[in-house]
Amino acid sequence: MTSTAAPRVIALIPARSGSKRVPGKNIRPLGGHPLLAYTIAAARRSGIFEAVIVSTDDEHTATIARYYGAEVPFLRPVEFAGDLSPDIDWVEYTLTRLRDDGRLPDCFSILRPTSPFRQPETIQRCWAQFCASPGIDSIRAIEKVKQHPAKMWLIHGDRMAPLLLHPRGTPWHSQQYQALPEVYVQNASLEIAWCRVVFESRSIAGQVLAPFITVGYEGIDVNDWMDWLVAEELLRQGKATLPTVDQVPFGEHSSRS
Repeated sequence: MTSTAAPRVIALIPARSGSKRVPGKNIRPLGGHPLLAYTIAAARRSGIFEAVIVSTDDEHTATIARYYGAEVPFLRPVEFAGDLSPDIDWVEYTLTRLRDDGRLPDCFSILRPTSPFRQPETIQRCWAQFCASPGIDSIRAIEKVKQHPAKMWLIHGDRMAPLLLHPRGTPWHSQQYQALPEVYVQNASLEIAWCRVVFESRSIAGQVLAPFITVGYEGIDVNDWMDWLVAEELLRQGKATLPTVDQVPFGEHSSRS
C-alpha cells in the first residue's frame, strides 16, 4: 500500500500599517493583546502550518509579530501596502521570495488579523475540507448573507429598479427573507489555495473554488469602529471567545524580565 504525503502549507498573515478606518488596527489591543496576536495564536495552535509568516511594511508591527511567535523574514515593499493594493501583489511577492530561498510550500492560507474569533479548530476544519476536495484551486470562507441582494436596488436618475429581477410572480423584494434563495457572502477569516494558482494565473483563488461555511462568530470581521465596539461587547458578555495566547501582553514582558 502506498501513502500520499499531506501537502505542505504555510500561513500568511497580512498586517500592513496604513489602516484608515481604525488607525493601527492590527496592533490595537483587544482583550489584552494586540489584534494580530490572536490570528498568530490560532495559526500556531492549529498545528497544520510549517511556518506562520506575517507580511507587514512596518517594523514595529514586525516586532510584535515576532514576539507572539510568527516569522517576519522580510518587510513588504511600500508599493504593495497601499489602500488600493490588491492581495495578489503581496502574496506573489511573498511566495516568490520564499521560492528563491528554497522554502516554497505546496499551499498557502491567508489568515487576516481582522477575524480574531477564528479558532485553531476553525483552521483545522477548513484544512481537512481542502484536503478532501480534489480538483479545486482554493477554498474560501463564506457565511449566509444578512442583507439579501434580492432586497437591493439600483438608482437610475430619479427612479430605481431591483438589483435582481424575479422572473414571475411576487417580486423578490416583496417576499420574506426565508422565502428567498440562499445566498452567501465571503468573509475575511481564512482562505487556502495551492501556490501554483498564484504563479500560473496570478490569482489568489483560481477558477475552481470550494465553500467553507463559518459558524457563529468565526467569520466576524473587525474593520471599522462599529465592528470594534461589537467585538468588545461580545467579549464583555462572554458570547465570543478569543484564541488562547500563551505570552504575556506585548509591552508587559519587558517589565517582568
